[in-house]
Amino acid sequence: MSSFKLQGSEVRIEHSLNKNEEKFRVDRRNTVQQSLQNNGIHCSVDELPNIALLGSGGGERAMVGLLGSLVQLQKADLLDCVLYLSGVSGSTWCMASLYQEPDWSTKLDDVKDKIIQRLGGPAVSWGDSFAKLKKYYYEKDIFSLTDFWAAMVVTTYVKEIDEQPFTEHWGQHSKDPFPIYTVTDKQCKQKKEGDPWFEITPHEAGYSLIGAFVGVSNFGSTFKEGSRIKKQPEIDMLYLQGLCGSALADGEENRKFIWQMIRDFFNHLRSLEEMGKEDPDSHKCLQVLLDLVDMNLSVLEGKDPSALEDSIRTTVDDLSPDKSKLIFPGGKLDVTDKEAAKLYMKQFTLDVCNNLSVRFSFWPFGLCYSICRCMVQWIWGRKYNFLYNMTAEPVPVALLESKTRDYIDAGLLLNSPYFSVLRKERNVDLIISLDFSDGDPFTTVKDAAKTCKERNIPFPEVIIPSDDSEKPKDFYVFKGKNVPTVIHIPLFNVVNCGDKIEDWRKRYGTFQRSLSAEMITDLMEVAGKNITNNKVKVVEEIREIIGQKRSRR
Repeated sequence: MSSFKLQGSEVRIEHSLNKNEEKFRVDRRNTVQQSLQNNGIHCSVDELPNIALLGSGGGERAMVGLLGSLVQLQKADLLDCVLYLSGVSGSTWCMASLYQEPDWSTKLDDVKDKIIQRLGGPAVSWGDSFAKLKKYYYEKDIFSLTDFWAAMVVTTYVKEIDEQPFTEHWGQHSKDPFPIYTVTDKQCKQKKEGDPWFEITPHEAGYSLIGAFVGVSNFGSTFKEGSRIKKQPEIDMLYLQGLCGSALADGEENRKFIWQMIRDFFNHLRSLEEMGKEDPDSHKCLQVLLDLVDMNLSVLEGKDPSALEDSIRTTVDDLSPDKSKLIFPGGKLDVTDKEAAKLYMKQFTLDVCNNLSVRFSFWPFGLCYSICRCMVQWIWGRKYNFLYNMTAEPVPVALLESKTRDYIDAGLLLNSPYFSVLRKERNVDLIISLDFSDGDPFTTVKDAAKTCKERNIPFPEVIIPSDDSEKPKDFYVFKGKNVPTVIHIPLFNVVNCGDKIEDWRKRYGTFQRSLSAEMITDLMEVAGKNITNNKVKVVEEIREIIGQKRSRR
């Protein structure tokens, strides 16, 4: 693809690295070289291997697992060998916690203790989470379920509200690996068109494989023909964690779970003293919204919602100042026809919210309507499209025509961020994949190999012994000619868990909240063993890569 950039454009479409990332790579060489020397490996700057460390998704299990692995990498004097640290979903929660601290890799023991203390400490108060949600609602044009998820749910896992803008402190991280957070373009994923692999770095956000990027501080701003026409607030670290960790954004089976959380949220609102001060009928309005939630839940459960619908219609008609009726006509709802029922509930929910908003437009009802609207339309991670209305031949037309794009957890497509580091211009020689996934611990590496083959991206052949899916070992190496070497390390394996792998998996569920102090300590230890037990093997693979580079010179 040839370089493409309109005169005065703030969008970059080209297969090259951001100049600031290029500078970081050059500056990182001395650190990598010294780390290799400490491990008995001596090589020239030209022979230095580019090493990427990947953390998969897996909720708080992945967050703690990655932290335990990094601590042992630092103790093994291998962390400074790493050029890139890239994560998906739960691993990005660990990354966000680390990069709060300038040069965290130089004081990792202290930073680790701080994170563990926070995770084992008190939860973020409902009031603080609600206040953060209010900011998200008022400060930008587009509200989505990701805002609700970040403020009201992710905070219960990470135990903090990190409002630091993403770009604010990167200048203080000269000693740390370069971070790459990853999400997926939902439309590209569903329609299997364009490039679903989307990365967010301290400098740019954009599509990894087609090479289309915008400055990260402008990610979400309004663009037309490559130029920003309206600034939106820069994403903060809490929202970034919500965006990257929105694993529930892609499944119909998750709608019931989210509706239940919304019901809890509305019930909490009803208990607030200030509710009803502006309008005595506001409690009736909130009750309608609660009934609306229950009606949606009833339909999802295959139950007859007619009693709830009758109650909603009666109350809405009573609350309407001009006695206007709901636009959407009533009718017999057949819950056995799931698609028809889904469409009915979407139209009915939107009509109720639109009707109520005429009278109850004050806080927090606007937020409540937005949550319900986003819910029935299943809107997650919606942002203005920075490629909108550009003339850019290298970019698929579908990415140029839409005003908005939706971004969701990358683990819903591939639960490890391979494609962020497989960009040709990053020239990665060694990928160390830490797999914290639930289920088959080889799905990520096998799917990466399959997709690379389809897209003609250099990647080694992946062959897994049939018995290893249930009883994985702690270290796998895949390599070949003119492809990066891939080290794959499953979290729970026969070496660190013996014959109790399944017990460990059950103990640490993906959506389990608030790990106890004992569970965190045990998980840190298990993850750390995968590094300490295999340091010699990692060093050997690095040495072999350097030998290959030397022989090609």
